[in-house]
Amino acid sequence: MLPLSDLLLFALAALGLVLSPGPNMIYLISRSITQGRRAGILSLSGVILGFLVHIFLVSFGLTAVFLAIPLAYEALRWLGVLYLLYLAWESVKPGSISPFETTQLPHDSDAKLIRMGFLTSALNPKIAVFYLSFFPQFTRPELGSLLVQNLQLGTTQVLVSATVNCLIVFSAARVARWFAARPTFIKAQKWVMAGILTGLAVRMALDKK
Repeated sequence: MLPLSDLLLFALAALGLVLSPGPNMIYLISRSITQGRRAGILSLSGVILGFLVHIFLVSFGLTAVFLAIPLAYEALRWLGVLYLLYLAWESVKPGSISPFETTQLPHDSDAKLIRMGFLTSALNPKIAVFYLSFFPQFTRPELGSLLVQNLQLGTTQVLVSATVNCLIVFSAARVARWFAARPTFIKAQKWVMAGILTGLAVRMALDKK
């Protein structure tokens, strides 16, 4: 089992993922505003199913890779560093979109809401890269089964994402209106998130374990 300190640090990284600009957050907020909270929750259930696909594929794949090629860790560590810096840049580059800037969507059936949420998540390369580059930074053979550790990290990420997204779905309209009236806060949100992601990248680059 992973120590609590590592899980908390990983949860912070997962929070950076869920709050960074991306299709999942923008879709959920837009859907909730357009079609209501129930539609947002149904869409979120599809998103979570997409997460589970990534988690199981990456967990079983990484376990096999690290048993066969231990040096693969170093390559994935630097992939994670570059990915975090990329996310930080995406947050603040000219023309970047905040997750609180939404679009209008057509009304869809319950089945389509779940399906669209699933596809938005399962086909999101950001999630796959996050798992591939982050899981190796927090797993250690001396702590036991790598597969169990990867599944533990995946569960943590899903809980963080589900909690944050539920809160946003239930307050989407109010949050969007608040940010629309205060564009300075959208800019601040982008820079704060970029700072968190950059800090995590530096930590990962310096961590030799």
